[in-house]
Order: sequence, then C-alpha cells, then structure tokens
Amino acid sequence: MAAMCPTVKLLSGYSMPVVGLGTFDNLKSDLVCEAVKAAIDSGYRLIDCAYIYRSEHAVGQAIADRVQAGVIRREDLFVTTKLWNTFHEPERVELGLRESLEQLGLEYVDLFLMHWPMAFTQTKTDPKAWILDNMEPADVDFVDTWKAMEQMVEKGLAKSIGVSNFNVQQLTRLLNAPIKIKPDNIQLESHPLFNNQELIDFCRAQGLSVTVYSPLAKGDTTYPGKTVANLLDDHRVLDIATRVKRTPAQVVLRWTLQRGLCLVPKSCTPSRIRENFQIFDFTLSEEDMATITAMNENCRLVTINKFKNFPEYPF
Repeated sequence: MAAMCPTVKLLSGYSMPVVGLGTFDNLKSDLVCEAVKAAIDSGYRLIDCAYIYRSEHAVGQAIADRVQAGVIRREDLFVTTKLWNTFHEPERVELGLRESLEQLGLEYVDLFLMHWPMAFTQTKTDPKAWILDNMEPADVDFVDTWKAMEQMVEKGLAKSIGVSNFNVQQLTRLLNAPIKIKPDNIQLESHPLFNNQELIDFCRAQGLSVTVYSPLAKGDTTYPGKTVANLLDDHRVLDIATRVKRTPAQVVLRWTLQRGLCLVPKSCTPSRIRENFQIFDFTLSEEDMATITAMNENCRLVTINKFKNFPEYPF
C-alpha cells in the first residue's frame, strides 16, 4: 500500500500535500504521462506543472487515465500550474489559465502560481522556435497581474493562488498592495547547495507555505563558469545515507522535509519516483541536518540569465 502523504494547510483553507511530482523536463510526452501515472500509483497526490513546461497535455492524459481506472478521483488530487510571463496583462490572465486547463482536461486547478514576476511580450510566433526565444519586456505591473489572478479564484477556475521566483522586495510590495487575496504559496529553488534560507524565513513570517523545486539540485551541470558537483555523490550525504540505510536522494529530500518545506522532485523513472516518496518513515538527527545545511554554497542553479536585464528580474 502506498504511503500517506502529510499535508500543509494553506491560508485559503485548502490542504496541500507536502510532496509532489515535478513535471519540468524536456521529456517526450509519453514519458511524462507514464511518470505521472507511476506517481499516482505510488501515492503522490500533488502534481506540479506549468504552461511553459509543455507537459500539461501529458499530465492531463495521466490524470484522466487514473480517474477512469478508478484509482483516484479528481478531488483526491492537488494540481498546480503556473501563469506564463506572456499572459501577465490582466485581460490575458484568464486566457493563460484556460489554455492550461484545456491542456490538462480539468475544470479547475488547486493552485495557480504566477511563474515569474517578469512580464514578457513575444516578438515572433515561429512555432519551431524555443518558447524562451524572441522575448522582450512587457510594461505590466505584477500587482495588476495578481489582481486578475484573484478573479480566477472568484470564477472557480483556481482554488488558491500564489507566486514563484519572487524575491523579498517583490513579495513585500505585493503583500503591501491593496489586494483581496494573500498568496497561499511560493515556489522557489532550494537544496543543500543553495538553501535560500533568508527568503524562506521571510515567507514563513508572512504565513506563506513554501514549495521547493530542484530539491536534489542538478549534478554535473554548468553554473556560471564552473561544473556543479553531484551532491548525491558527496561523502557527507553518502555517510548519512549508509548510517540511516536510505538512498542519498532520500536523505536530501528528507532534509528539505524536516525544514518544514513542501517539495516537488521530478523524475521519469518509476523506481526513483517511488523512492522519492518514501521519506516519511525515518528522521535525520540534528547533527545530520546541520551537516547537510553546512553544504550550502549559495549556488543558485535556475537563473535564466538571458533575462537579467528585464524589469523585475528577481535574482
């Protein structure tokens, strides 16, 4: 029997599972579909996706398959998607969400996030071009975008709303604006190489739940001029894993969970999907937690540097 996943209560009153499946990848849609089905079969009830991931259709196929098979009901799932930067104009927010809902085959999402504080306009519409190409800044205030997102809750298209990749200053401005609904959740990068603790502490002080993406970092990738080591090969993680009789990935994910954070690790391998969910029946000691925390190098991996000169670039 699949493990039961703990939940966190959002400000809106809804409960969100603390562990979900991330679906950001350049995978073929059939692999994404199979990954989501494997996740649901393993006990996952949170599925995290986004317009920009280009995987919403595959996610929707997997959900429909498991609903039709009687494995779950739609209301048993917590589905998150994100508003892409080209839909920030208030009059386009509903269009962006409805496009995601159409791909997902759903009538509503449980959580709708503003993916980035930056607004884009697309200068060309070449269908063969990568979606991040040919972008220019758009003159849209994210507070106005947020107010349009509030209407999505009022219309029943989203049960709760939040943000992603905002910094402290941007969050402060949003929270101090004349808004009706306070963000339910923020999604941000955090892992042992970049714990992002200052932002996390600020969010907690404001009552926002925090979801972590890239919780396992990205070993062997290039980060501003240097190769990033695979933290799952780090001797400190390996020593702890050996002692607690768990895999290195489970140790790192448990470290994030014990920090009181939600997380959405991604994988397309069924065995790893199951492994990433089996982190509720063991505990890391305070010493182990401190050892992993000490690995911090302030090494942010998700930067999309090509947009660093855009207004509201957060990093």
